Amino acid sequence: AEGAEDGTLVWARCQTSGYGRQGRGWASASGNLFLSLIVRPDCPLSTAAQFSFIAAVALGDAIGSVAPPLIEVTYKWPNDVLLNGRKAAGILLESKGDADQNLEWLVIGIGANVSSYPPETRLPATSLHFEGCPPSVSAVDLLEAFGRHMMSWVNIWLDDGFGPVRHAWLRHAQGLKEQIEVRLPNDTLHGTFTDLEGDGTLLLTLADGSTRRIAAGDVYLPGEG
Repeated sequence: AEGAEDGTLVWARCQTSGYGRQGRGWASASGNLFLSLIVRPDCPLSTAAQFSFIAAVALGDAIGSVAPPLIEVTYKWPNDVLLNGRKAAGILLESKGDADQNLEWLVIGIGANVSSYPPETRLPATSLHFEGCPPSVSAVDLLEAFGRHMMSWVNIWLDDGFGPVRHAWLRHAQGLKEQIEVRLPNDTLHGTFTDLEGDGTLLLTLADGSTRRIAAGDVYLPGEG
């Protein structure tokens, strides 16, 4: 709001009031990565949601560059990065538009478990070190790698649009073509996660063959309570 430049990144070694989607608390122990990246792309406010997927593939590539190959990185709609099927990072977008519904600013908040993870979470969690990443890999290493890959993916998005980002995200999408549960504020849906639309909307095919477009909701994969 005070005019920080596009690309400004704020990094915290730990947080005392970290939060995720819907105001849920985010455990923020020292040794993990916590950052907020300010971007100011010239685009409609409705396009901002695409940055959740840009950040996910950038973080996934960053993890791939510092972690051993046996660690499988996947993406869970709409904003999680998983390691071997367990949540290791979350992404939160906060934005402001002008009177014409153009984006004024977007803050991309990321919390990634590097050295530790909270033992009691709503969904199974993990960290890079727990999954076998060498202890020598630090939050600083992941931060530097993320910065490089994020710049690359933003440039791809600026040049070629959301298509390449969508393709990269879908190649590692957790639950794609599988039965999932989507919990909405006033409903719970069951169906097959069939695709991701160009605006980041999840396409859910129900048992009767109809399709629901899900713009926001909580996804539960088989085995998740």
